Amino acid sequence: MSALTMSSNQQRSNDCFDESSDQGFNAIELEILWNRLVSVVDEAAIALQRTAFSTVVRESNDFTMVLMDSSGASIADTNVGTPSFVGILPRTLKQCLQAIPLEDWRPGDRVITNDPWMTAGHVLDLAMLSPIFHAGKLIGFCGSLAHLPDIGGALFSADCREVFEEGLQIPPTKFLEGDQENATLVALIRSNVRVPDQVIGDIYSQVTAHDVCRRKVDEFLLSAQLTNLDAISSALQDRADSAMRAAIEVIPDGRYCSELVADGYDDQETRIVCAVTIVGSSLHIDYTGSSPQIGRGINSVLNFTYALSVYPLKCALDPATPRNEGSYRSITVIAPEGSILNPRKPAACNARQLTAHLLAGAIYKCLSQVVPDKTIAESGTAPTLRSVYSGIDQHGKRFSQLLFGSGGMGASAFKDGYSCTPFPTNTGSGSIEAFEAAAPLVVWRKELVPDSGGPGQFRGGLGQEIEIEIASSNAVQVSLMADRQRHPPEGLLGGGPGAPVTIHLDDGSTPHPKSRSLLFPGQKIVLRYAGAGGFGPPSRRAREAILLDLKNGYVTRRGLLNEYGMDIKETIE
Repeated sequence: MSALTMSSNQQRSNDCFDESSDQGFNAIELEILWNRLVSVVDEAAIALQRTAFSTVVRESNDFTMVLMDSSGASIADTNVGTPSFVGILPRTLKQCLQAIPLEDWRPGDRVITNDPWMTAGHVLDLAMLSPIFHAGKLIGFCGSLAHLPDIGGALFSADCREVFEEGLQIPPTKFLEGDQENATLVALIRSNVRVPDQVIGDIYSQVTAHDVCRRKVDEFLLSAQLTNLDAISSALQDRADSAMRAAIEVIPDGRYCSELVADGYDDQETRIVCAVTIVGSSLHIDYTGSSPQIGRGINSVLNFTYALSVYPLKCALDPATPRNEGSYRSITVIAPEGSILNPRKPAACNARQLTAHLLAGAIYKCLSQVVPDKTIAESGTAPTLRSVYSGIDQHGKRFSQLLFGSGGMGASAFKDGYSCTPFPTNTGSGSIEAFEAAAPLVVWRKELVPDSGGPGQFRGGLGQEIEIEIASSNAVQVSLMADRQRHPPEGLLGGGPGAPVTIHLDDGSTPHPKSRSLLFPGQKIVLRYAGAGGFGPPSRRAREAILLDLKNGYVTRRGLLNEYGMDIKETIE
């Protein structure tokens, strides 16, 4: 690093500068600078996480952080938060610049919006954007996106019919102007949310992260002897673009198609139709034929559809190269306007993950026809089961608490799927102690479900079962967002499906999986998260792996007989 930390009167040495490649940066220098910029964003992201008030951000990592150049193209994404938000914030910035012209951005400004069509698809995700000035000139932007613990409206839910019911919508507005708080906006937000201290606290955690990012970028430019980010941004984007194109070129040209069916809402099933077309180093995804938008909150806006399409491709084809705008130049995504993957306003979209999380499975189903070793079977967290609990605690204070849990991850051509592992999101479950401390809820059980992983040459990851009791003296409203009850995660290339999602109360009744219900003091709810699909025919699974699963309790003897045709009599030690 010392070669890049020179005094101000030194010139970059000739052996670290090559005019003929990468905008004047040689390969070694470029790699060092790239890692430093990722570290800048990671440090800002850690500041956001550690100063957050809500467990949604602090424990479950439902946020992201991005550094962008003066044109709004991403240079570096954080590795700390949720990578499935890829590509969203540059799109958000471009739309915000239409509402607030570039000449109106000043040092210390913090612009926020939660418009679902500008950001990540629902009003609970709040984006913040701020300009970065160096030596008096605008040289880039810092962007962050974080899931708020509440935004008013009908909780985080799937049963609304229009976006207006889902919570407060904030158009692009300066939360801070020249580092001065917009008191009117803060008062408006406080008046419309259930847990105002947590919400405003989380917004200020984004402010803190932006301060860190701005300071670290300034330090980076000074130590690297750069006056702006344009040259390094261009070089890094070209590198990322080349890496992705090289990965795509390995796939034979052609059009590969798939179709998935989801539970939808009540008796209205939804359908994802996906076509992946490879031409040379370009990849095109077309969702024509997918279901029309629905009058409930499971529509996915195009921004979110795009992000949940390119992210699984990045994981499959080019997982090692750091992410930036160049990573996705070679990829295009379209979905018909008015479809469930590109709805028109004012479509409800709060639970858009119930649709968009299916896209990884649809894309991998296409790619498995030609590069099966690059794919995994469907995951039990695609889409993930979410539950939100809201009410008044024993001290008379409002609470609104989101439970993050995960089913199994799909098996691959090389290994079993991970149990209770999120994909295509990486939001963490967080600690049960933090969850119970934030709300009058008691978690009695959190355990793996035997036989829930789809059978195959490689077994799907197991789901889990969580039992929660209402410990409040008041009734608690619970909002459930679940799928995979009628259509469990599919296996690939002969692998079997994972076990479905089930939800029941301690009296044996089953609440609506995509609606809000009241739970009363002492009542318990049991959430069973789906297992993942298996990969390859079960007949090819190694006997040693089967016996190890039995020993570990991942499968039962009955499960082995039903799924693998094995009747094991001997004792397993």
